[in-house]
Amino acid sequence: MSSVALDIASVRSAFPALTNSDYIFADNAGGSQCLAGVVDALSDYLLNTNVQLGADYSVSVASTQRVAEGVEATKELFNAASADEISLGSSSTMLVENLARAIDADLLGGEEIIVTGEHEANGGPWKKLAQRRGLTVKIWQATQLIQSQNNPYAVALQLDALLPLITANTRLVAFPGCSNLLGSIMPIKEIIAAVRAKAKELGSRKIEFCVDCVAYAPHRRVDVRDWDVDYCVFSMYKVYGPHIGALYTRRTSLQNSLSSLAHHFLDAGPNSSKLQPGGPGYELVFGCTAIPKYLRSLAPSGSLEDAFIAIAEHEQTLVTPLLSYLRSQEARGVRIVGDESPGPSRVPTISFVVQGDKPIASRDIVRVFDSKGNIGIRYGHFYAYTLVEQLEPKLNLNDAIVRISLVHYNTVKEVQSIIDVLKDILEQ
Repeated sequence: MSSVALDIASVRSAFPALTNSDYIFADNAGGSQCLAGVVDALSDYLLNTNVQLGADYSVSVASTQRVAEGVEATKELFNAASADEISLGSSSTMLVENLARAIDADLLGGEEIIVTGEHEANGGPWKKLAQRRGLTVKIWQATQLIQSQNNPYAVALQLDALLPLITANTRLVAFPGCSNLLGSIMPIKEIIAAVRAKAKELGSRKIEFCVDCVAYAPHRRVDVRDWDVDYCVFSMYKVYGPHIGALYTRRTSLQNSLSSLAHHFLDAGPNSSKLQPGGPGYELVFGCTAIPKYLRSLAPSGSLEDAFIAIAEHEQTLVTPLLSYLRSQEARGVRIVGDESPGPSRVPTISFVVQGDKPIASRDIVRVFDSKGNIGIRYGHFYAYTLVEQLEPKLNLNDAIVRISLVHYNTVKEVQSIIDVLKDILEQ
């Protein structure tokens, strides 16, 4: 286990956008900055091996090998057993949509799908599938955190609200590994184990899980084998890479649950080509090779596990002061949306609203930050439309919440700069 602190100067030197500017990037849940190594790989591919895969001439052989290396790097980030379990595509949303179409024929009438109100990428495709097939959709609601009874917006997805939804007809449960709005890490392994046990007890025919790790992967180690998950997705452009999505599909699901989306004359076999009706951008796939290399460099041991331990430890130095300041403004009407406390299950994606006697619209808070010219944050529902819609007291969905989202390359000094602007807004 790593106890070595991140060398933040070294971390930031890997990102050209951070070394060439004093801009504070605090909208990282919408997309991180890109590693120099990723850009180098993209350029190298396009300038030297930009040909079609699969031919016998030398440049095509090299191109094919480079794309295979990108898939291997993605396999490592998932901790998957085989590169055959990895699909890549233009976005996580598109990949889940493809998955929902490929699983269609394996569903039976009367079966049920459980989704959450979190990011629509892992909800919408399943709801549309249920509508096509006449299946039942149930919503796993975010519920009040017992330690924050005075804040109605302090909510999270909790296991005790999920288990009563499980029946013998439950076919698939889709949920996030981390909320892109609430900033709460889910106990993924515990959830899957508990639901599998209850489904088995009730006589379920088959149950599978699709976990959205888009908001999880920048902050914690993804481990699909340890979690016993069937499908998992995240976006490379939120993990310091190019704009491409990645999907893990367990081999047994490829064999037994999914139909091929490939051309009818192609024998896809039990591998990820079943879910890729067209190839991803080859240069983007090769660009992904730089991501695990960079992450391993963050830990003396060179392991991804230790790298993410170091990342999580540093991120708590960002979470703690920001949450502390926002909590100190409770009398002013500030309400944190999500868990109010720092800790290992809290990432630095922090949302809030300002209500009370002197409410401030979320857009107006962001407008003040924009006027400063050197800090980027955002307001809105962030595609967690259903979650925001269900919050009580009701929020204006066109205004929704303010979100400040940080990652490991952000600094404590940057957090203080953010707090200083919040003080100008809230304490005047």
